[in-house]
Amino acid sequence: MAEHILITGGAGFIGTRLARRFVDAGHTVTVLDALIAQVHGEDPRAQSPLLRSLDGVAEVVEGTVTSVEDLRRALHGATVVVHLAAETGTGQSMYEIDRYAETNVGGTAKLLNILANEQHTVRRIVVASSRSIYGEGAYRTSDGRVVYPAHRADADMAAGDFDVHVEGEGTLTLIPTDEDAKLHPSSVYGITKQTQESLIMTVAPTIGIEPVSLRYQNVYGPGQSLKNPYTGILSIFSTLIRQGKAINIFEDGRETRDFVYIDDVVEATFLGATHPHAAGGTFNVGSGVATSVNEVVGALFSAFGVDVPTHISGNYRLGDIRHNVADTTRLREILGFSPAVPFSAGVQHFVDWVKTEPVEGDTYQKSLDEMASRNLLK
Repeated sequence: MAEHILITGGAGFIGTRLARRFVDAGHTVTVLDALIAQVHGEDPRAQSPLLRSLDGVAEVVEGTVTSVEDLRRALHGATVVVHLAAETGTGQSMYEIDRYAETNVGGTAKLLNILANEQHTVRRIVVASSRSIYGEGAYRTSDGRVVYPAHRADADMAAGDFDVHVEGEGTLTLIPTDEDAKLHPSSVYGITKQTQESLIMTVAPTIGIEPVSLRYQNVYGPGQSLKNPYTGILSIFSTLIRQGKAINIFEDGRETRDFVYIDDVVEATFLGATHPHAAGGTFNVGSGVATSVNEVVGALFSAFGVDVPTHISGNYRLGDIRHNVADTTRLREILGFSPAVPFSAGVQHFVDWVKTEPVEGDTYQKSLDEMASRNLLK
């Protein structure tokens, strides 16, 4: 059955590719996006390749999820909502608290309020949740128990101890985090994403709408912003490499993330929106592989064919986690999908695309200065 899909935040990195995937499958797409300068530039119509990529693909409604009127316009005729709209960036969330809460929580509440109280045609809503809601991931103790360590202490990290600890336990071994894990976010961003997910998964069934939650890990690939300093280390480090500048590696470089390629994320999201068995489900969307920051730097050097100086500084950001890697069993067993792009291949695709783009100015240092001025970067 052909659906009318509304993608909030749909002019971004994930949304534009997802819109094309839906249209190629015979569905109709509307995009609601605020077209913020941090992502699209000061003049999006002229400066944003992402926005231009929606020409002939989707109807674009310029507006924000914090506006009831904008939401009403965008919802007209929609049968499925993919709710991507959110302020992103762990570090920035720790000092722009009101903005993150207003968009991520307030915008979601406004969306649900319309669906609960006004006539509409929506039958399913998919929320783009985040691995950040787990805080530190799952670990196994020496005697086989699974534990979820608390947030790391500032005093420990200041002393150069970046590992996670549980009082009374010895060495802990990282294991994949499944969807039933403890939720204890360590940043404002994570708190807002947990609340956003909880609102949708709680309210939607009471008003006859099927909810689906997709907990994205660290999404990367061609098309992600190279000018936004909050989009992740692949973009940040690529810009520094192209500028011939040194890379400051935080902590000891052994902290890990689960990097998942954009095409895999798009396919998982498509299935979340269309697969009958997705209804009511919560799914990790990741590669299932933990990759360290040191490994990221090495992969980028290999893909670019050039090195720049690196410095493992011991700097750290309050609110950052040490490790997290997704257990993707549920995604495979229920939706029949397993991410297919290994990190080495994905990085090469990403770098090949980066080489075709202009070298962006260095806004990363400004973002670090903002955090340092608030005592969030040590």
